[in-house]
Amino acid sequence: MNYHSDDELDRALFAMPLEEPPAGLRASILASTVYRPSLPATPFKLWEAWTLGAIIAVMVWAGFLVAGGAANTIIASFTSLSASAFDAITQPATLLWIAVGGAASFWISQATFISLPVPQRRTSR
Repeated sequence: MNYHSDDELDRALFAMPLEEPPAGLRASILASTVYRPSLPATPFKLWEAWTLGAIIAVMVWAGFLVAGGAANTIIASFTSLSASAFDAITQPATLLWIAVGGAASFWISQATFISLPVPQRRTSR
């Protein structure tokens, strides 16, 4: 095992003249890291709060409609909309395109692509 002493290097480093740090450097570092005022952690992200508010608003609106006697109209509208959506999705052409898209995404996810080497350009000198 070779042991080399770094005493000469240490002496040369300690002999170098160092500049003084700027005034207030330590205080500004501490103020931006350790002493930084922490903001309270919010329990929700902004989009989650908006979504939750929209869901609550729709539920309150539906509650007022049901309380006002419009429950039969709401149920009939929901039934009609769901039947229309089911009819649209179960069309043979739609089912075919769903199957083609699903098969394509499956096969693409299973494929392994080999990377070919990039040919190097010859430089003439």
